Order: sequence, then C-alpha cells, then structure tokens
Amino acid sequence: MSDQPLVSIIIPTYNRRIELAELAESLYRQTYKNLQIIVVNDCGPSVDFIQDLYPELAIQIIDMPENLKHVHARNRGLLEVKGDYIMLCDDDDLLLPIHIERMLEEIQGFDLVYPDVEIFHYDYENNTRLITDRFVFAYEYDVAAMRRFSTFFSSGCLFRPEVIAALGPFDTDVFHYWDWDFFLRAAEKFRVKRAPIASALYAFAQQGDSNMSGQLDNMRPYLDMLSEKHQLGELPTKNFFLLLEEPEVKARQASTELIWDGQPIRSRLAK
Repeated sequence: MSDQPLVSIIIPTYNRRIELAELAESLYRQTYKNLQIIVVNDCGPSVDFIQDLYPELAIQIIDMPENLKHVHARNRGLLEVKGDYIMLCDDDDLLLPIHIERMLEEIQGFDLVYPDVEIFHYDYENNTRLITDRFVFAYEYDVAAMRRFSTFFSSGCLFRPEVIAALGPFDTDVFHYWDWDFFLRAAEKFRVKRAPIASALYAFAQQGDSNMSGQLDNMRPYLDMLSEKHQLGELPTKNFFLLLEEPEVKARQASTELIWDGQPIRSRLAK
C-alpha cells in the first residue's frame, strides 16, 4: 500500500445521516483503497456512527464548534490533509467504484481533474434513497464558455495539494459559487482536465430546499461578487435546468462513458 499515493477526501456534512452512510458505502466499494477520509461535521448531530458503521475505512471526524456552513467546513478539512492528492465530495453525492482509480489515471500530467456526473432525483425508503430520475451532465472543457456557465462539479474532483498551496483556501465570501471561483482560479494557473466518464453521482433534491434549486434572489449578491472578482460581466440568475436549455450550453454537450447501473447504493443503515 505504501507505494500507492494517499488520497485525502474532504466531506463537509450537516444532519444527513442516510446520505453520509451511502457515501461511506460508495467509498467502501472503491477499487482504490489508500484513502484518508476527512468528515467535517458542521456543528450538526453527531456523525460518530459512521466510524462504527464502516470500521474498514480510515475515517477522521472533525467537529466544528459552530455552524459556519459548508465552505468553512471544507477549509477546515484542508488543514487535516495528509495525502498526495485531495478529493472533494459533498455528503449527499456518491462515487462509483472505479472513480478514484480512474481519476488517479486521468490526473497524470495535470494538476486538477474533474469527472462528468449523472444527476439523480430520489425518494426515501427504508433508510435508502431510491432513484426516481437520472440524467447525464457532460460538457466539453472550455474555460471561456465556463466563465459564462460553469460545468464544473466539485464532487469527485481530484487535485494536487500544490493547487491549494498556491491559491489559498476556498473563498467563503462567494459562498454559493465557491466551486466556480475555485475552478476559475485553478484554470488560470494550473493544468486542468475534464475526464470523460460519469463516475460521480450528484444528488438533486426535488423538494426545492437544497442544492442548486431554490432561492435565486438570495444567490444574486454572491453571483455579482463572483463576477466582479473574475471580471465575468453580467451573469444570468436562472434556474439551473433553464440554463441547461440555453443554446450555447447545449452546444457544449459531450459524449461520456456511462458506468452506473442506476441502482441505489444501499448503506449498512439499510441492512
């Protein structure tokens, strides 16, 4: 194992017991095993159960003393990194079994690599998320176009620690768009690559109370702040799915390797 690079995975979490267990299950199923898993509990209910549920995984839990939201939690996780590479993952997203192995192959000659994703809707049943709908999110890597509409998802991205050493931590000021900001900063100074495989699964809650859905008015100030920081000009505040229908976005759709069988990833909570 020692000749294999260590991958440090940072997972901010807040009160998502079922989702976190499914993510842990997806990490347990990885073909690549040399992992440091950093779970940053953002002052939510205890997540110590996850170490008992998956004792095979090297899970380190950091308890935040106050709820500072997910960007601060990621930055706290950065302080614990011991790996040769860093991977980010939201607590409700999932990684398919070959994901980490594949990203390590793809990053050779690059500094940051990110996968395509399948976005899924779900309902809960017996401590499991059952898939109700899914669609592929795969777009060509085009920095100029990604200044208008970012097709970078942070979950499952892999990068070298040198990226953080040069850029500094994630920007808490741009909050909703911290990942877009991180991508733009990284693409400016480092070798970035899209991996054409949909090996990460992005959870989209249909209830409209989380993730990319919801309060566009609340997001506007952060979008303006991002635009000013990177000189992006006027950016539209539109529903995510409406943006996907824009001609300039549709023109960037790319083919990708599909490896998910569409089955839910049942954790040990459901067994």
